[in-house]
Amino acid sequence: MPPASHLYCLPSPKILMLPIPRLAFSFRSTQRSSHRSTQRFSQRSSQPCSLGTAEGLAGRLHGELIAKTRSVKVRHMSRWVIASIVGLMSFSSIGSVPGEVMAQAGPAVEPSADPAKAFEPREFVGTNGKALKYRLIKPMGYKFGKKYPLVLFLHGAGERGDDNASTLKHAAKDFADLERRAKYPAYIVIPQCPTDRRWSEVDWSKDASALPEEPSDPMRNIKELLDEMVENAGVDPNRIYITGLSMGGYGTWDAIARYPDFFAAAAPICGGGDPNTISKFKSLPVWCFHGAKDSVVKVGRSREMVDALKAVGSPVKYTEYPEAQHDSWTVTYSNPELYAWLFSQRRESK
Repeated sequence: MPPASHLYCLPSPKILMLPIPRLAFSFRSTQRSSHRSTQRFSQRSSQPCSLGTAEGLAGRLHGELIAKTRSVKVRHMSRWVIASIVGLMSFSSIGSVPGEVMAQAGPAVEPSADPAKAFEPREFVGTNGKALKYRLIKPMGYKFGKKYPLVLFLHGAGERGDDNASTLKHAAKDFADLERRAKYPAYIVIPQCPTDRRWSEVDWSKDASALPEEPSDPMRNIKELLDEMVENAGVDPNRIYITGLSMGGYGTWDAIARYPDFFAAAAPICGGGDPNTISKFKSLPVWCFHGAKDSVVKVGRSREMVDALKAVGSPVKYTEYPEAQHDSWTVTYSNPELYAWLFSQRRESK
């Protein structure tokens, strides 16, 4: 049987990524994959187009097939293939899932350094019923069963909207760089914040701001998406990194204050946070960046966070560009040292 490219099926109206491996593999891996696939299908039987029904259909088809063969290997492979096909047929009928975000089977696609081609457009629906559009790069040379790092990039205010394209304006080309992707195979997730929302609902014009009691809807959806990916997409839970610029810098400080045990490292750029929250993430590796002549987000917003972290013995790193204005991200994301530092960080297992 010729190898097929990886599929990503959608086990619920929330858009996940369950990697289904190539079909040409050993008997042992086939048996394990069969068990995991059917187990995941049955765990989500409460969703529309009952997966219990789908799994039952798969079982009947499998029974008819193995009745005609005595090959143990074919029996196991047929169960996995049928369960996958029936599952995909069921998922495709879920009305709340846009069809264009489902990856189809086909020949392997050559990696591209063009962000528009490298980043797949996708959409995730959170428990709040609201959609989060995002772009995704999967690890180069992905291997089933291996865990990969994940980088979450939060864009600035100018890239808000619902086109799922303007988010590629900054930093995306640096993340899509082929040499970098080969050196650091990882998931890269770039969500898009709606026009009327913020990653952190704070007033950027103020010299100080407190952490809002609740996360914004986009931030809540991001966390749910990443949780799903950790569960289903082979993400290493100890190597999840976050970075963002301007509004995304605020979002980065917000996220590590809310979920201090979730991330392995953070790189906020020209943003600001609440110094009263630093005790929650004082041991988290943080590398902060800001331009000294920034007139949009005052450099004092980063300085106060760095000073507060240093006061409690944090290993925080800080780079301030003496001549840079608001755009302190171009030089930062083009710096190889950022990626070497970021991917070297590992969270202690909880």
